[in-house]
Parts: sequence; C-alpha cells; structure tokens
Amino acid sequence: MPILDDRSFEFFSHSAEQTRRLGIHLGGYLRREDVICLEGNLGSGKTTLVQGIGQGWGTLDPVTSPTYILVNEYQRPDQEQLFHLDAYRLKNAQEADALDLDRMLTQGALVIEWAERIESALPAQHLWIQIRFASSENRIMLFTPRGARYETMIANLRRKVYGVF
Repeated sequence: MPILDDRSFEFFSHSAEQTRRLGIHLGGYLRREDVICLEGNLGSGKTTLVQGIGQGWGTLDPVTSPTYILVNEYQRPDQEQLFHLDAYRLKNAQEADALDLDRMLTQGALVIEWAERIESALPAQHLWIQIRFASSENRIMLFTPRGARYETMIANLRRKVYGVF
C-alpha cells in the first residue's frame, strides 16, 4: 500500500454495516458523470460498499451484485441514474467499451467493481477505492482521488466521517 498523501483517505471498517454506512455518506456526494472504481479480492466488501453508495445516492431499489448480467441500473425519483458495473467477467477494456461506458457516463454516475480489469477504458478522472482484508470482519479502504472533483469529494467525506481536516 502506498504512503498516504494529503489527498488520499484511509478508512478502517470494523463491520459490513460500517462499510455500508461509509458508502451511504459517499453516495450522497455522487452526481452525473462521476466514476467510482473499486478494487479488492472476492468477499472484500465491494458490493457492500456499493449497497451503501446506492442508498446514499437515493435509489429506492435494493442494490445487488451484477456479476452475471454485468450492469445494473438504478433510478432515483428525479429520474437520475446510477450504473453499477461488475467487470469481473470482462477480459479487457475493449469488452467494457462494448458496454457503452460513454452512454453510462453521460446519463448518470458509474460505480465499477473489479475496475482494475478495465482501467485503460476509464476516464482519467475518477475515485479509486482499494479494499483489503484486515481480518475476517475488518477491512482497510484506501480512497485515492484522481482529479479535483474527487479531491473535493474525499475532503468532504473525511470531514463527514472524522469531523476534521
């Protein structure tokens, strides 16, 4: 894991519920054209975090893993959209492009599990979240903003969670 700089944010989650609550806070900051990239092993908590993101963003539908259908789409009452892509079954970035990522980005926010598999297809500016196991219940999450929009998002999240910075 890299040494943290003042733009990154590290969070130690003690439970799935705490991971979900952090996602709720993060989801409240999402807007159209935002890209959230998740990296982590199977069972690390990526989908749990996305469940919180969806709830905080405002979907009324339960968020589920799109592993077999690749993309789930969620709507808020105001018709804004959230796309949840699972890149686990994609072989490369070209397969991701075939899913019409540009359309997803212009029509809503995009959250990607297994983003490292399609990194070359992603916009240069995004929020990268690496999730690692610390123990059976605990996770270490490293939030790395790539671009000013995401630096602001992380600063707001850090303030919300810790009340400082």
